[in-house]
Amino acid sequence: MTGKTSYGPLGGWMESIFPERHVYIRSGADTRGYVLSPGKQFVLMIFASALVTWLAISTGFTLFFAASHGAGSENQLRMAKAQSERWIADRQARLDIATRQATANSGSLEDLAKTVEARHQGLVTLLKDFKGVPGAMAALAPAPIDDTLPPVERIYSVRAEQERMVNQAEVFARTRAEKLRLAFRIAGLNPQAFAGGRSGNPLTDAKDNKALASFLGVDEDFAERIRNAAVDLSDMRGLQNSAQQLPFGRPTIGTRLSSGFGVRFDPFTHRPHMHSGQDFAGPYLTPIYSTAPGVVSFVGVRTGYGNVVEIDHGGGFKTRYAHLASASVRPGQRVAVDQRIASMGSTGRSTGNHVHYEVWQNGRAQNPSRFLKAGDYVQQN
Repeated sequence: MTGKTSYGPLGGWMESIFPERHVYIRSGADTRGYVLSPGKQFVLMIFASALVTWLAISTGFTLFFAASHGAGSENQLRMAKAQSERWIADRQARLDIATRQATANSGSLEDLAKTVEARHQGLVTLLKDFKGVPGAMAALAPAPIDDTLPPVERIYSVRAEQERMVNQAEVFARTRAEKLRLAFRIAGLNPQAFAGGRSGNPLTDAKDNKALASFLGVDEDFAERIRNAAVDLSDMRGLQNSAQQLPFGRPTIGTRLSSGFGVRFDPFTHRPHMHSGQDFAGPYLTPIYSTAPGVVSFVGVRTGYGNVVEIDHGGGFKTRYAHLASASVRPGQRVAVDQRIASMGSTGRSTGNHVHYEVWQNGRAQNPSRFLKAGDYVQQN
């Protein structure tokens, strides 16, 4: 019994068009049998088509040349010859593409189909990581393949579409990761410290491109591009998650900046003094909001600050809201970003209604304007 060659899902069309055939040749009392597999029939079809095409073009050119010569127009002969050569070159190029695709890699259509399938599986593994990312579905949607194309050119189109999709994935992930990295740099933070680990993802856990290529069954260049997109996407997710926990929000809405971070003249002593936060002035009882999720660590009075609310956001980050008229949270309470925590007042060493806002990292006061600018940039992008 003769076994059939498996061409995989992409080769189903070939077996339906070129079913396996058996040829028997008798010579005297001796009979020999030959099996024409779908792959062999397909290759024979390509070369037969090439031969017929060449004969048709050559015959047409000869007749056209003869007619033009009979008319006696030398200029038209040159033009006709050039046009015929262009037709021949174009047809030959198409035949070369078809032949190369039919005999790619180890010289068989089966290997070509396996290559396309392996690349497809690599793309599926990568695109799973893009689920839930805003804008990813529209940016990475596959383009339809023209069903009217000849079978080999259709496979070639699939490979071209795979190249386009992995390129789109690279650009999409890199662009968004770079925007978030820039936001962290604006805040004065090292992006890599907040990108998060990549364990558990086979596309990023591979030691190098060669190992990933072996794992996916694709060439190293394609594996490298998939890995680059996966790394950028992993960084983007880590930075997004970290940004949601950092004080990138605004403590008030519709207020004006009345004093910035840094050395200034104290309004009471009129001497240079370090101002460790930013002041936002507004009407009495203007709502004050938490700039990041966290746990309320202190509610009460501090010397010079008046009524204060302090929130621990984890990871060494803390925010302080001072000179409040009243607080609407209690110690130990978990709060969300943009949740109202207090009302603006003028308690403590204050010359008018405002909120004194501070951002602390690992026990050191940071410039709040950096975090505000970073938050605005994240919101805009």
